[in-house]
Amino acid sequence: MSGKSKAFTKEEELLLQDFSRNVSTKSSALFYGNALIVAAIPIWLFWRIHLIDLYSNLISFVIVTLVSTYALALAYKNTKFVLKHKIAVKREDAVTREMSRKLAEDKKMSKKEKDERILWKKNEVADYEATTFSIFYNNALFLAIVIFASFYLLKSFTPAINYIFSVGATSAVLALLSTGSQ
Repeated sequence: MSGKSKAFTKEEELLLQDFSRNVSTKSSALFYGNALIVAAIPIWLFWRIHLIDLYSNLISFVIVTLVSTYALALAYKNTKFVLKHKIAVKREDAVTREMSRKLAEDKKMSKKEKDERILWKKNEVADYEATTFSIFYNNALFLAIVIFASFYLLKSFTPAINYIFSVGATSAVLALLSTGSQ
């Protein structure tokens, strides 16, 4: 091994970026925006159905919502990472056929460039589908568990404690479960 450090080419950096756990700024904003909305939904449930006083519990609402937002965004990110590669494998043939059909007309394009465009399109499709499914899956699971916990498991607790534990614990469990490699 030589003493020189070898820098990655632009193509190699893009390929590595596609397989990393890091998400783009756009995806991160989407995740945090969705997570904030979904984490705030239980406030209405506890305010209108459990009859919790909105103003006297404002601090706990804000703190639990912010912590849940972070935990849900983490769950979205982890779930997306696991799903992206599975979806890419499943969509590979269809995307390759579609892109090959589109690129067949262009005779000037080299085989390498066509393959790069196909790979880019596969990655784009997998990224989009993984993002949308991750948001849908985690939102549905979060809201279902919050409703179950607040109405059945923690119904004997005061509404404020019920809120803190049902929303906080649910978002923490989702974040924890999303770290697995299913």
